Amino acid sequence: MAVETPVCDFGWKAPDFTLRDPNGRSIGLSDVKGPKGTLVMFICNHCPYVKAVADRLARDAKDLQDLGVGVVAIMSNDWIRYPEDTPELMIAFAETHGFTFPYLIDETQDVARAYDAVCTPDFFGFDADLELQYRGRIDSTGRGAPSADTKRELYEAMRQIAETGQGPREQIASMGCSIKWREVA
Repeated sequence: MAVETPVCDFGWKAPDFTLRDPNGRSIGLSDVKGPKGTLVMFICNHCPYVKAVADRLARDAKDLQDLGVGVVAIMSNDWIRYPEDTPELMIAFAETHGFTFPYLIDETQDVARAYDAVCTPDFFGFDADLELQYRGRIDSTGRGAPSADTKRELYEAMRQIAETGQGPREQIASMGCSIKWREVA
């Protein structure tokens, strides 16, 4: 079932975190924060929406990093119930798509809750002071293939944030699969 993200809460401060990557290295928000902004993405390996945009995510992330925007992806799904999202397969997914950014594991799902992440993909675009300026989609294609004239909405929004400190006032919500929360006993 597809869900949409809430409207951007401009100025909301990014909650701090330190998570491990699939190789066991600890990486925190301060490690990935860029001098001109930071993009925090909640993604996973198995979601058809993420699979459809993974190569574009890698392209846009690289282009944003070149502009001074820090980028990180977080996987918060319950990989026990969704084994395609295991840490071992995260490594392969990142390599297959050429990720140039850390892909971290939110094992307790506390970071997803702190960010109020609801789906994969879910994008949080912050300015240099880690204040939220974008909570939209990557582009208009959803799970489809982009055309030559598909606007790079996420990239353009983050470029604007890097240049002006302000995100676009008009944003269209991201759509994706719901985060797979662990069952609480």
